Order: sequence, then structure tokens, then C-alpha cells
Amino acid sequence: MLVFVGMPFFFMEIALGQYASLGPITVWKLSPVFQGLGLASICVSGLIGLYYNVIISYGLIYMVASMTKSLPWANCNNTWNSDDCVGATEWPADSTWSIEDCNSSNQATNTYTPAEEYFYKYVLNISDGADDAGDIQLMIIGALAVAWLIVFLVLIKGVGSLGKVVYFVAIFPYFMLTALLIQGMLLDGAIDGIKYYLTPQWDLLADSKVWRDAAVQIFYSLSVCTGGLIAMSSFNKFENNIRRDAIMIPIINCATSIYSGFVIFAVLGFMANEKRVCIADVAEQGPGLVFVVYPEALAKMPVAPLWSILFFFMVVLLGFGSQFSIMWF
Repeated sequence: MLVFVGMPFFFMEIALGQYASLGPITVWKLSPVFQGLGLASICVSGLIGLYYNVIISYGLIYMVASMTKSLPWANCNNTWNSDDCVGATEWPADSTWSIEDCNSSNQATNTYTPAEEYFYKYVLNISDGADDAGDIQLMIIGALAVAWLIVFLVLIKGVGSLGKVVYFVAIFPYFMLTALLIQGMLLDGAIDGIKYYLTPQWDLLADSKVWRDAAVQIFYSLSVCTGGLIAMSSFNKFENNIRRDAIMIPIINCATSIYSGFVIFAVLGFMANEKRVCIADVAEQGPGLVFVVYPEALAKMPVAPLWSILFFFMVVLLGFGSQFSIMWF
């Protein structure tokens, strides 16, 4: 998917932007019949921007919540915790259980970790169903307003302000991921998670859903077909080596995703071992991975609040890095 879809699209878009030095709408003057693509990409970017800022607001909430002596998702002694919440030291012992014996893809569990309940019951305060609208989360509204204010203040200074922090934003996450990987590998069950991550399931190659998810991952991670690549590459020098960029950037991008996968599955193996469930049933996909799995690892680290602040500061930085490029044009 990366070679046959991601790289060709990536190359085409940065080539268009660099050659024409125009934005995603005006660049299609070269073929007026396709001008609708520029407008469509702007609409898609607007929708993605709305979603990104919500995720950034969650990161801001977690970063502020980490500024305490004890992380609020480290135990079940909070007002939002239910009777189904079980901390790491409270899981019933079962010396006969092994994660290798788990063969159910839909194994259910009625127990939840403190990190799960913090995200779903405190931050989101999810209602019981679609017929229950629930309460307005003023905390999220406030964090979202701060996120949009930061985006506005940065973008009014122009695209030149984006390049000033790019080196820090690009390098800092690797230090955090490495620290989390080292900590994750020290947890019980981490090796099982890594084995699950590296063990191929060849039969899934015949499942169209797998290829759909792969396409979604490539399109999102490379930001193709959203206009951002055309807009940013329009500032390149005309002689810039776009062939080199179209090969190196996608490869580094996907290598980073693979590297972060080791961090995620090391913690998923630990959570599966603690909850006595299959790894596939530990955490949901999407934001739950960032705001449930990573906090589990952070809560086990020495000086956990400091590491948590640094991690969610990284999440916020990465979110803003993407958001600035999406919204400025």
C-alpha cells in the first residue's frame, strides 16, 4: 500500500506544488476540469482539522491533569471509578492462566483498568446510549477553545513561524517513544504483546477490511489528497529534490509507525496479562490507544507525573504540528 499508493500520490502532490508554487485550489489551473479536487481537498482538510483539535484538547486535559503528585488514572480511588474498576495490584491471581491459551477474538470482560475509566467515564463521560445525550463536558469545551486559540495565534504569523519549531517537534517524540519502550519491556506480559505484534496472520490478507484499514493509515499518515502537501511544497525551491523527499519521507513515516507499534503492543501485552483477556480485546482502536494504553505505561514509570507531562506535551505538539499545516491554507 505504501509503495503502490502512498508514494505515488505523495510524489505527485509535492511535484505539483513545487513546480507551480500555487496552493491546492489555484494549482488546478493547469487542468480546469479538476478544479473541484482542490475545493474538495479543502473541505476534507476542514473536517480533519475539526477532529484533530478535539484530540489535541484531550491531550491538553491529560497534560494538565498530570501536574500532580499522583496520576489520577493510577488507581481506582476516585469518584468516577465504578465497582468494575480493578487496579494493577487488585487483579485476582490465576497462576494457571496463560495468554497463549487465549483463542477467542471476542472475549468479553467486565473489569476495567483505572486508565480506561478515567478516559471513558471522567474525560468523555460517555452516556449509556444514543437515546441519552448526556451532559455537556465543560472541561473539553474549555480545552478545545484553548486549542483553537493557539492555532489562531500561530497562523496569523504566517507559514514562516512553522519552521522554527519543526526540528524539536520532529526529534522529541523519538526520545519519548524510546523511554516508553524501555519501560514497557519491563512490564509483565510485554514479550507476549511483542510476539503478537510480530506474528503475521496470513489469512487476514484475504480480508478486504485489512486493506481498507491499510489505505486509511497510509492516507492519514502521509496526509495525501488533503491539499496540505501541495500547499507546503509550494514554498520549496524550484530545484529541490522531490524524488528524494518522496522516497525518504514516506519510509521514515512508516518506520516511525512500526517503532511506535512496539511501544503500544508491549503495554497491550501487559494489560492483557493483568486483565486475563486476549490482546486483541484489551483496547479499542483510535484515540483509546493514546489515552488508555500509553497512560497505563506512564503510570508504571518512576516519577510518573513528569513523564506523563512530557508525553502529553509531545502529543499536543504533534497534534498542533499537523493542525497548523492543515488549517493555515
